[in-house]
Amino acid sequence: MKSLIVVLMLCASACAVDLEVLHEWNLLDYNFPDYEYASKYRPENTVFTGLEITDDKLIIATPRLRAGVGPTIAFIPRNAPKGSSPQLQAYPDWSYHSAVVDNNTCSGFISVYRLRQDSCNRLWVLDSGIQTSIDNFQRVCTPKLVIIDLNTDTVIRTIVFPAEVLRPASLTTNLVIDETQGTCDSAMVYITDTAAPGLIVYDAAKDSIWRFMHPTMFPDPDFGEMMIDGESFTLMDGVVGLGFSPNLGLLYYQPLATDRIYSIATSILRKGPLAENEALAVQLVGKKSSQGLGLAVDPRDDTVYFSPLTETSLASWSPKTNQQNLVSYDRQRLQFLSEIRWAEKDGGNVWALTTRFQKFFRRTINANEINLRIVRFPKTTAPSYHPLSNNLYSF
Repeated sequence: MKSLIVVLMLCASACAVDLEVLHEWNLLDYNFPDYEYASKYRPENTVFTGLEITDDKLIIATPRLRAGVGPTIAFIPRNAPKGSSPQLQAYPDWSYHSAVVDNNTCSGFISVYRLRQDSCNRLWVLDSGIQTSIDNFQRVCTPKLVIIDLNTDTVIRTIVFPAEVLRPASLTTNLVIDETQGTCDSAMVYITDTAAPGLIVYDAAKDSIWRFMHPTMFPDPDFGEMMIDGESFTLMDGVVGLGFSPNLGLLYYQPLATDRIYSIATSILRKGPLAENEALAVQLVGKKSSQGLGLAVDPRDDTVYFSPLTETSLASWSPKTNQQNLVSYDRQRLQFLSEIRWAEKDGGNVWALTTRFQKFFRRTINANEINLRIVRFPKTTAPSYHPLSNNLYSF
C-alpha cells in the first residue's frame, strides 16, 4: 500500500489536470411546486447515484436512502453553465413524485437508483419501490421498470417484477440494456439485486423475466468497512456495479463490499434460467486495491473504467492488452464515484457522479462545503494516462 500512496501523491496534480467539474453543489436544491413539498425536504439526506446524458438534459436519480428526499428523478439542462450549481427540476414532472409528501402512489416513482437510455430515445427507469433503505427498509411498492419516451416525456410502458424473481430483502439498484440481439422492445435488460444479491434478466421481446444467483454477487465481510479521505463507514452491499461490453459479450459486475470484479457471458444470461444443478459460469476478472461502485465500458476498444474508493481515483483496464492506467486522481473531487458513464452523446468522454457519501451516511455532512459533483474526463486525456504498475488492479 505504501508504494500506491507514493505514486498517487507524486502525480496528484498531473493526474487531475484534465478533470472537468461540470456542476457542483453543497447540497441539492429543487424547484418545489409549493410549501408542502419544500417543507418535507431534507437536503442532508439527498445524494445522487444515477446519471443519464441525453441531447438536452442531464437526468439524475436520487434514491430515498432516508426520509426527506426530493423527487427521485430530476434533471438539469444540458447547456447549464459549466461550474454552476443549477436548481434541479422534477422529471417527467411533479405528478410522478408524490412520495415526497408521503403519498406513496405506486403509479408514480418511489426510489430510483439508476436509469438508462436505449437506442430509440427512451429512458428505462428502475424503481426499487423501497423507502428509507438505509434506516428501516420500507417496501412501499413492487419493483418495476418504467419506460419513458424522451421525445414527449411520457410513460409508454411499465413492467412490474413478478414475485418469483424477488426476495423479501430485494433492492434493485442498477441496470444495463443489451441491444446486441434486438433493439428497443426486443432488448435484454440486466438488473442488480443488491440486498438479496443476484442478477435479474428481463427479455423485452418475450416479456419474460428470470433470476440468477452466485456467491460472487454477495458482499465479502472482510470488505464491509470502507475508508475515504480518512473517514470510515460500514456498508455490506452486494452486487451493484455493472459494465457491459457488446463486442466481447460480457457483463462485468462487482458488489460494493469486495475488492474484485467478475464477468459473465451475456449469452448465458440471455438463454433463460439455469437447469437444475447447472452452475453459473462466472469468471474472476481481477482484484482491485479497494472497494468500488461505478463501472463503465468504452465499446470502441472495450476499456473498463472503475474507481477504487480509498484511492479517490478513476482507473482503466484494457482486456485486450492488459494495460492498467490511472486516468485521474483527486483526493477531494473524486470521492465515492457512485456512477461512471461512457457518454456516447458527448463524443465518448467518460463522466462520473462523485459525492462525499461517507459524510451523508455518517450524518457528518457540512452544508458550507461542496459535497456533490458531476465531472468529466475528456477522451483527449488518453495520451497522458499514468500507468500504475498493477497498484490499482491485478490479474
